[in-house]
Amino acid sequence: MSNQDELKKAAALAALAELETLAPESLIGVGTGSTVNHFIDALASRGLRIRAVSSSEASSTRLVAHGIPLASLDDAGELPVYIDGADEIDHGFNMIKGGGGALTREKIVAAAARRFVCICDEAKQVATLGRFPLPVEVIPMARVQVAREIARLTGGEPRWRKGFVTDNGNHILDIHGLAIIDPSGLETALNQIAGIVTNGLFARRGADVLLLATATGVRRSERKPSDDRR
Repeated sequence: MSNQDELKKAAALAALAELETLAPESLIGVGTGSTVNHFIDALASRGLRIRAVSSSEASSTRLVAHGIPLASLDDAGELPVYIDGADEIDHGFNMIKGGGGALTREKIVAAAARRFVCICDEAKQVATLGRFPLPVEVIPMARVQVAREIARLTGGEPRWRKGFVTDNGNHILDIHGLAIIDPSGLETALNQIAGIVTNGLFARRGADVLLLATATGVRRSERKPSDDRR
C-alpha cells in the first residue's frame, strides 16, 4: 500500500468517529472514490447496523458486497451525514469533485444531508481551486455547444472525457487551466448554461467537516457557522 493510500485509509477510519452520535440503525449518505472505498470497508468491518444512500453504482456494488443495505433517497428523506472525498478542497471548505464522474449524484445526496464530512489526504488541500480540472456533466447532444460556452465564460479549456459515460448516461467535460477565485459564483454561472446537468464545484453546499490525513495524523476542522452557505 502506497503512502498516499495509507493517508486515505487514515482519513476514512477517522470518519467512523463522526457516526458515533447517530442512532445504531441510522441512514447515511456515502460518496464515491478511492478514499470512500476505504470508508466502506471500514464501515463493514465494524458491523454497524447502518443503511446507506449511495452516490454511484460503483459504491452501491461495494456496499452490497459487504452486506450493507441500500436505501433510496426518496425513502430516506433528510440524511444526518454524508461522507465523501474531494479532488481538491480549499481553506474555505469549497471543493472540486467529480474525478470519478459521479458529481451529479454526489451533489444530490450532499444536498439532502445535514452534515457533509469530507475525507481526504493533505495533497488535496489547495489555496486556490482549479489545478485539478473541473468536471462538468453534460447532455451528450449539447457537448460541443456547451464546450464553446464554457470556454467563453471561463477562459479555460474544456476537454471531453472520451470513452466515459456517467451513471446517468451523460458525458463529462473537464475544464483545464482555471484559477477559481469565486467558487460559488462560478458554480452558479456554469449551471445556467443549457445542456449542463451540473458541475463539480461544491461551494454553495461545501463541506461542514474536513478530516485531512497528514504525515503526522488526521487533522479535523469545521466550517464556521457564520459561513453557512446553504
